[in-house]
Amino acid sequence: MITNEQISPPLRETIADLQQKHLQDLIERYTERTKTSKQMTQAHRPVLADPRVSQWFNCSLKEICYLIVGQKAQGSKVWDVDGNEYIDIIMGFGSNLLGHNPPCIKEAIVEQFEKGFPLGPQSEYAGEVAELISELTGMERVAFSNTGTEAVMTAIRLARSQTKRSKIAVFTNSYHGHSDGVLVESLGLKLPGILEKLGGNILTSRINSRAFPASRGIPYSATKNTLMLEYGNPESLNIIKANKGKLAAVVVEPIQTSKPNLQPKEFLHQLRQLTQKSGTALIFDEMVTGFRLHQGGAQAWFDVEADIAAYGKVVGGGMPIGIIAGKKAYLDSIDGGMWNYGDASSPNVEKTFFAGTHCKHPLAIAASRAVLKYLKSQGPSLQEQLNYRTSKFVETLNSFFEANKLPIRMANFGSFFGPIFTEDAVLSKNSLMGFELLRYHVFDKGILLRGEGGGFLSTAHTDEDINLIIKAIKDSFSELKEGGFF
Repeated sequence: MITNEQISPPLRETIADLQQKHLQDLIERYTERTKTSKQMTQAHRPVLADPRVSQWFNCSLKEICYLIVGQKAQGSKVWDVDGNEYIDIIMGFGSNLLGHNPPCIKEAIVEQFEKGFPLGPQSEYAGEVAELISELTGMERVAFSNTGTEAVMTAIRLARSQTKRSKIAVFTNSYHGHSDGVLVESLGLKLPGILEKLGGNILTSRINSRAFPASRGIPYSATKNTLMLEYGNPESLNIIKANKGKLAAVVVEPIQTSKPNLQPKEFLHQLRQLTQKSGTALIFDEMVTGFRLHQGGAQAWFDVEADIAAYGKVVGGGMPIGIIAGKKAYLDSIDGGMWNYGDASSPNVEKTFFAGTHCKHPLAIAASRAVLKYLKSQGPSLQEQLNYRTSKFVETLNSFFEANKLPIRMANFGSFFGPIFTEDAVLSKNSLMGFELLRYHVFDKGILLRGEGGGFLSTAHTDEDINLIIKAIKDSFSELKEGGFF
């Protein structure tokens, strides 16, 4: 790839002028189309602290750094406060497998809303929803939380309670919510000097397992019991084996949204064998894969039985919910285990603490009941057909990328798809800016996608929707190329 340094000064100026004009035209067009979203963002910034707005901040793109403000949604579509219509592939970050406001969920929520939502008494359908989750996933017991972060946090606490151990292992590029103990990164390869100063037992491995806080405000003490390993690397298994008597749990995002092409089935099978032998809990974080990839989630997809799994997103049908499901040996720590009326039985398992005002919220439980009953009635073919359509969609895009010698491909697991760079990719500053501009081009063409690129297909997306998404992405790349970015 030719870089800026290899281009003569006059030509470089020409390209810079071309890029500047392209950028200015895009900013003017985009801000005019979405002016109310921008006005609302500016007006509310003094009081509304929103990390998503600043996540993609770039001085060059400051004038278009704001979220589209949504007003309504139906099926595969979202409408913003300016009346613009979008085909949505953010889909609630994976929550809306059936699209926005599907009849079965809407009816369930309206019915519950009319009855009210008493907090304090047991939620009417909580037991039924737990039974449906157990039936579809094979898990023995189920508990409810409000968010995915809470579900993973609770799963780890259950593992520590059962094993009487403190350490956990997580993997690079995975995301398990924003609780302190799992919001970590590995700096071992970048900062060996710091590691030496910290002292302690650092494993002699080319993978450094020491985890560090990934954000300000997290004390190092919160991460000292967390090992950070490389996902899919056999050497990580050796480190887990070396720590077998210390690890309470290994937490896995079976397929990472940041690396959807990495699907290491053999690695997961070996990991399951290791953790079973050492009495270490294997926790699957199935916030994205659960009920989307397969009715039984990633466990069924990879034929690996986890000890505990955390679910959310799809199962809530757009309502906030977290699910902790797993074997009795672990979940019994929530309530003391099984006992019966009419005999001398009593809770006989030592409990750990778990609570939440809005856990089992009647509206969330009603939505989950509707989703699970619908998925059960449709059978495995719902996911199979959607997975197939997504694979064909990705193949079409990749043919375009290859034909145009673009250093990017789409990868998918099930109905999630995301961009990856090719192994031989050499990216200039121009190309990097082009990829950053891509999402704004696609937004401008009426497609809502994740900030990183990619997104989720739902059962509500039609063939026409998919064709329009493909056209928008192709046209955006072509326009960026004409603007001097590729």
